[in-house]
Amino acid sequence: MTATIYYINGEFVPAVAATVGVNDLGLVRGYGVFEVLRTYGITPFRLPEHLARLQRSASQIDLTLPWSSAELTQIVYATLAYNDPTDVTIRIIVTGGTSAGFLMPDSAPSLLVMLAPVKPYPEHDFAEGARLITIDLARFMPTVKSINYISAIMGQQRARRAGAIEALYCTAAGAITECTTSNFFVFHGDRLCTPDVDILLGITRAVALEIASDLFEVEIRPLHYAELATADEAFITSTTKEIMPIIGVDDIVIGDGRVGARTQRLRRLFRAYVDRLCVLA
Repeated sequence: MTATIYYINGEFVPAVAATVGVNDLGLVRGYGVFEVLRTYGITPFRLPEHLARLQRSASQIDLTLPWSSAELTQIVYATLAYNDPTDVTIRIIVTGGTSAGFLMPDSAPSLLVMLAPVKPYPEHDFAEGARLITIDLARFMPTVKSINYISAIMGQQRARRAGAIEALYCTAAGAITECTTSNFFVFHGDRLCTPDVDILLGITRAVALEIASDLFEVEIRPLHYAELATADEAFITSTTKEIMPIIGVDDIVIGDGRVGARTQRLRRLFRAYVDRLCVLA
């Protein structure tokens, strides 16, 4: 079995030998941003959009990236070339780099590109639908894809204990934003609704909205917990979940408790979009 090769600060090294300094600000202060995308076949999915979001995230935390989009693209493709690029996740991490004082950056940022095989979710999650729980936890700088994942990890742990696929952020006032690693949507009839405030603007979310805009009335607006009881369908989107149907949130049954026809249609069209991407590559 061929060893996986990572890109670590200008070098390509086996994953088992990959290291960063113990005084790296990503480790000692959680100062950094990241992106995760995947390949379909050997084709990276919307790499330019992911790199643009990486740069926006870095800018929002005052982390200056010394690499252009073209240079980052070249590094990603070089990392893929060292490995079998078929159906892998690509994790791009940028931290503040090493710091002698363990607080302020005093060197160039660290850049890591790591690959791993895509782990598909069970088919029954798509055929029968999955469940969410809500959590009232504050996410740090939600528009930034930060390596600070404390609330997300706590939410995921609670979701697993409850037998749910994900945790949905919901404030004490009932405002719904997003899940820990996914964007959230509901259908009210043929109206597709999703929030765009205090969320990370997902790349898969954007593709779902592109597809849906030709089929449904799209409302980008605040969502409230109370309206889940009257929603006809719900789903979440992410790089690895794609479009995953949701049939329940906490004790609330969504619609009739089965995967809805509109969500099924969007999922089929998303898969057709991906298939065309692979053919054109």
